[in-house]
Amino acid sequence: MEQRDLYDINRKLTGKTIFKGEPTPEGSYINVVLVFIQNSEGKFLIQKRSERKNGKFATTGGHPKSGENSVQGILSETKEEIGLDLNPNDLKLYYSGRSDAQRVFWDDYYISMDVDDIKKLPLQKEEVDSLCWLSTDEIQSLMKDDKFFKNHYEEFEILLDWLRKGKTK
Repeated sequence: MEQRDLYDINRKLTGKTIFKGEPTPEGSYINVVLVFIQNSEGKFLIQKRSERKNGKFATTGGHPKSGENSVQGILSETKEEIGLDLNPNDLKLYYSGRSDAQRVFWDDYYISMDVDDIKKLPLQKEEVDSLCWLSTDEIQSLMKDDKFFKNHYEEFEILLDWLRKGKTK
């Protein structure tokens, strides 16, 4: 069973862990990592989550396993969920923050890359039903129809603001 490292409010490792599915103890935090993959046409690689995971559209992400840092966590989550290898040198951390209400630290990454044939990627069926390339307008439309995972959409809005400011260089 997967273990997750616990952090204090200052994002220092506490030396304690919890198992996947356990509630985060009061005064502790876990790390959440997300990646938005954008192709040369300006579309984003979006997954339709399995019904077990709420069945909504979302980006790829999850929780680093115990011992993994943020970058290692997003690399392994992307490989596990959608069978895609990312080059860590091409990842750009566009947002890092903390939610006291959810007791999480967020690390959101962006990468620009083309993927030959997403239909050939091996999906982790417990987590992901399918993949598609979607435009910003299509993602916004899904959110309006309550079909996009709200937490991920909030991080997408931060990304759009970051992209508008030209921070990808």
